[in-house]
Amino acid sequence: MTTNKRLGDYIQEIDVRNRDLSATELVGLTINKAFIPSVANVIGTDLSTYKVIKNEQFACSLMQVSRDEKMPIAMFTGDTAIMSPAYPMFEVIDKSVLLPQYLMMWFSRKEFDREASFYAVGGVRGSLTWEDFCDLSLPIPPIERQREIVAEYETLSKRISLNERMISKLEQTAQTLYRKMFVDGIDKENLPEGWKMGTLGEICSKIGSGSTPKGGKDCYTNSGISLIRSMNVFDFNFCYDELAHISNAQATLLDGVTIQEKDILFNITGASVARCCMVPNNVLPARVNQHVMIIRSKHDFMSYYLLCTLCTDETKRSLLGMSQSGSTREAITKTDIESFNIAIPPKEMLKDFASQADIIFSYTDIYKQENSKLTELQSLLLARIGR
Repeated sequence: MTTNKRLGDYIQEIDVRNRDLSATELVGLTINKAFIPSVANVIGTDLSTYKVIKNEQFACSLMQVSRDEKMPIAMFTGDTAIMSPAYPMFEVIDKSVLLPQYLMMWFSRKEFDREASFYAVGGVRGSLTWEDFCDLSLPIPPIERQREIVAEYETLSKRISLNERMISKLEQTAQTLYRKMFVDGIDKENLPEGWKMGTLGEICSKIGSGSTPKGGKDCYTNSGISLIRSMNVFDFNFCYDELAHISNAQATLLDGVTIQEKDILFNITGASVARCCMVPNNVLPARVNQHVMIIRSKHDFMSYYLLCTLCTDETKRSLLGMSQSGSTREAITKTDIESFNIAIPPKEMLKDFASQADIIFSYTDIYKQENSKLTELQSLLLARIGR
């Protein structure tokens, strides 16, 4: 049995600054343990003070860990980038003893986040000190076993990435087909014969959002009726991570927002406003909270047309509009959606598109379901390394 070792004995803090300004790629760190290109405005900023991060080195944020119940931490893969000096950085001292990839797997475990949150409770504003972080422990099996574990995990990761690329290509195919049939060459001021202008309110049988269940997060259960929130809704994609569930009694209170097959889920507030997708059948029965709107067409054959229309940049710009201050609105009302003008093609065109889109999206569903299972296998593998 592998005994736990003190993390601080196997890592060392690093602090290399971009003195010669040779590194230009600026990255940030997300709560989901990933690096992303930074959107910070650095005009006039002295980038020579920024920290340099290289391949297989780590960056983390020790602030507000207990509040977020998740510690932002990731291993950088690539050549060289720079980050804000606020991020602590470190590297593995001896890679023949501890693989950086194995260590990142350990940081990806939910149990790691819980332990980090526990020790951060006593810190200032729920932050974790570097000393407490180094005092955390982990099992370090022989390097050969680490390589086996990492290889298993990366095999699953590569399959997930391949499926995601296939999903992206299929979605692009659907969008290309949509634009070819309903956008290219269509003048809304002079519509082709059989077309007409209308509103979403006219062609939908339901447009409505839910509310927060009584008791808030405290009423969530491990199983039961799905409660869809804004974090689950992305353009064309439903995110199963952190899908909440509520009891039958709580769901009864939200019967007015019972979701049906082919319903479109539309985020109406916050940073994810205007993202939308079609509800996957495997989360039904389900309800939505106050941040998600159900948009249900009067006819099933219009659902894919509505989805593709709502996912276009043109529709998003129109729905969001611009406030007098010049900033984009962060909320869309039921009235906004009901009164939104939309070109309505002939029924036969809509049915033709629906039949083709149904085939395309059925394949995306297969890949998404496979990825859901692969992600579960990854979670099981992560859980096993703690034993």
